[in-house]
Amino acid sequence: QVQLVESGGGLVQAGGSLRLSCAASGHFFSMYSMGWFRQAPGKEREFAAAIHWSADSTYYADFVKGRFTISRDNSKNMVYLQMNSLKPEDTAVYYCAASYLGAAVASRNYENWGQGTQVTVFS
Repeated sequence: QVQLVESGGGLVQAGGSLRLSCAASGHFFSMYSMGWFRQAPGKEREFAAAIHWSADSTYYADFVKGRFTISRDNSKNMVYLQMNSLKPEDTAVYYCAASYLGAAVASRNYENWGQGTQVTVFS
């Protein structure tokens, strides 16, 4: 089990950037693949990005490719989501999640979730 706490959300103008951070505590963080999901008001939670436990593979939803970058620092138990060229439609609560089963698109594969951080992009 790992406990996850997201930070770095906020209010940003369209075209701007934000860097989300996810701090993990607990054992064996480096063995977990990590994902970022988001949920906009009135919509279902959707996959944004994931990174393999070894950091040698990353995965992105089509709507973030070329704009978002997921990374991790296992020495610090941290996962990051660098978000560039933000659009109003990126407005959502962003969640960090951990999967012992491997990096995946489906949220059901993730056993541990943070509380989320709000990102609001205005035009």
